[in-house]
Amino acid sequence: MSRPEVRLSSSIFRANIQAVRDRVAPSALMLVVKDDAYAHGLSWAVDAAIEAGVEWFGSYDIRTGLSVRRLAGGDARIFAWATSTETEIDDALMQRLDLGVGTIEYLGRIIARAEALGAAARVHLKIDTGLHRNGILPEDWASAVRQARRAEQAGLLELEGVWSHIAEASDEDDDIAHAAFRDAVRIVGESGAVPGALHLTASAASWWRPELRGTVSRIGAFCYGIRSADGPELEGVHPAASLVATVSAVEDDRVTIELGSFDGLPSTLSGSLVGTPDGPRTLVSVGPTSSIVEGWPGAEVGAEVVVFGAGAHGEKSATTLAERIDTVGEEILTRLTPRVRRVVAD
Repeated sequence: MSRPEVRLSSSIFRANIQAVRDRVAPSALMLVVKDDAYAHGLSWAVDAAIEAGVEWFGSYDIRTGLSVRRLAGGDARIFAWATSTETEIDDALMQRLDLGVGTIEYLGRIIARAEALGAAARVHLKIDTGLHRNGILPEDWASAVRQARRAEQAGLLELEGVWSHIAEASDEDDDIAHAAFRDAVRIVGESGAVPGALHLTASAASWWRPELRGTVSRIGAFCYGIRSADGPELEGVHPAASLVATVSAVEDDRVTIELGSFDGLPSTLSGSLVGTPDGPRTLVSVGPTSSIVEGWPGAEVGAEVVVFGAGAHGEKSATTLAERIDTVGEEILTRLTPRVRRVVAD
């Protein structure tokens, strides 16, 4: 029988990108493409984003960043922030990736590799603003900046940015993080020119709190139409992906579809609604390789059932489906295995 499919809308994705860019302007959008572009497919996402005029990509790791470089070409700016091996650092330096640096130890290793290769590293220093997800501690910040500036004077480093993560736990917590970030930028400015790329926030804070935006905004999920769990809908943003499965058997008031837990569909989603040619029906149970859906008049083998997706009669997005089991839309998508084909619908 037909394999299940994630159907991708390039037109919706490009429209989402534009809606996000309009929202965060004049801050530049950095499109995050980690986890295979949130399981949408890296090649598809980069190609569509280039068509939409995206210039910054956030890859998380160097390996993904190198793939983005091959897809996007030499003019794209690519930011990789996972601490990496010497071999990966070498590849990043040769391909002119921007490196997020959250420890003095990592900064030292990057400078050493730059000296060995005779290349200059593009570096964004990360200040720990309280989330404790990597990041140079405030008491060590001035020392890290001095080390970066010395390497810059030696032609081994280009200090391109200052960045951090925030918890997005509360406005008060984010305000404290913002103050710490501004202080870190001030210290960098006292040592020389302030870098051009200042980025603190991710999707939610960039969308809702303009005062927290820097010159660059790192945004991933929202561009794919994945809103925050239990968060409000996003104006102008819609799901770029739909999950579709084919009917393989019809028996009495039960319909079998070719999609199961081995494909990454959580078994706890039993009881949710899916879209059928005759309207919404209940997902009765999720088995290893197939699932049972409440039947409908005229159901036949080969018909399509939309598990989630724009215009569906059931759940309209991975996020609304995820909220039923107290998780996030990204998890629903990234759990899907390679057996679920990614197909570009438009």
